[in-house]
Amino acid sequence: MARLTIKNGRVIDPATGTDARLDIAVEGGHIRKIGKVSRPDGRVFDASGCLVCPGLIDPHVHLREPGQEEKETIATGAAAAVNGGFTSICCMPNTQPALDDDARIEFVYRQGSRAGLCNVYPVGAITKGREGKELAEIGLMARAGAVGFSDDGDVVADASVMARSLAYVKMTGRALMQHCQEPTLTAGAIMNAGSLATHMGVGGWPKVAEELIIQRDIMLNRAIGCRYHVQHVSSAGSVDILRAARKAGQPVTAEASPHHLLLTESACNTYDPNTKMNPPLRTEEDVQSLRKGIRDGVITVLATDHAPHTREEDELEFALAPFGIIGLDCALALYAKALLETDTIDWPAMIAMMTTAPAELCGLEDKGKLVEDGVADITIIDPEDDYRINLEDFQSKARNCPFDGWPVRARPIATIVGGSVKMCFHKDRMKKQM
Repeated sequence: MARLTIKNGRVIDPATGTDARLDIAVEGGHIRKIGKVSRPDGRVFDASGCLVCPGLIDPHVHLREPGQEEKETIATGAAAAVNGGFTSICCMPNTQPALDDDARIEFVYRQGSRAGLCNVYPVGAITKGREGKELAEIGLMARAGAVGFSDDGDVVADASVMARSLAYVKMTGRALMQHCQEPTLTAGAIMNAGSLATHMGVGGWPKVAEELIIQRDIMLNRAIGCRYHVQHVSSAGSVDILRAARKAGQPVTAEASPHHLLLTESACNTYDPNTKMNPPLRTEEDVQSLRKGIRDGVITVLATDHAPHTREEDELEFALAPFGIIGLDCALALYAKALLETDTIDWPAMIAMMTTAPAELCGLEDKGKLVEDGVADITIIDPEDDYRINLEDFQSKARNCPFDGWPVRARPIATIVGGSVKMCFHKDRMKKQM
């Protein structure tokens, strides 16, 4: 007997090619039926006018635990995730200490389980302490459940270390996720290099710093064949390099974040620390190139790069403030604004970039799809809900976000993880069937 039935929704599952008005019956944490459910029992969720899709997955978030729990914890980050419609998130290893051994990978799983909200998967560090010198315990971390490897926040700058990293990560079957930033070109840099940075009197961050690392790594990887993923792409030149590599059949993927799809360097003109990104906001040409890369299938993954900081850090001046913004609570609407409202792609394509593609990237075989007897991780979206982003509605500890007050459309209204409703925005849609 079904305990929860989702009725009357437009079910979109890119993994199976489903796009139809169907019901979904859930029991015992699994999907028991996809089709017409004429006599539902238990609770019934009326999804009329809504999209019903696999649970959204974010493969790039920062949860700060262990070591910086004043910024975010695994529990508060998971709360932000389910508030934003995400059923699974993958956390980066730039914690204190770094996630660079199997015990710390296991710690993340324990804390995620204790939070009891969404699925939390750890990404292991490539090098010990993320120092770029000595390889971390990659094999042990893979066996402990690391879903990928990255030194995110820092690049693996040494080419010889990078070559060994690619070879070792390949043996695990996981993806190596690179933060592409040539460090000698970005020392003291704060924002995109150009006339605006010169006018503002701050250090400029050239696009070539990103492009050089991508090109180097692709060349190193030709003889190795590791799954290679470029994080938070920001420049038109990077898109061109990725396009050529994918056309040549190399195992290369890439992701884009909301802020790089919506904002340009002009947002920094007020010295607002919430516009200070790594990599930095670029030009309108770069934004358009990223969107074209998404439309053409060069960039296949959407990831927030959720990067929380304390309220005190929010008040620092532009030059001293940390890089990054939060994104889990509001990402879906921002992606819709950047990609749907500009006719870049449609709903099924965007959902694929937030479900099947990140599931494939991180090897989450039971996620990113809606199938009978499969795990009931489901997100329900009202695509026509118009509202304004309000930071006070966020579940993250942090508030470093430049999108407060932005008018948006498309709201996640229910997040279901393992058959359990973790967030329900419209309580009136849920009724008990007698």
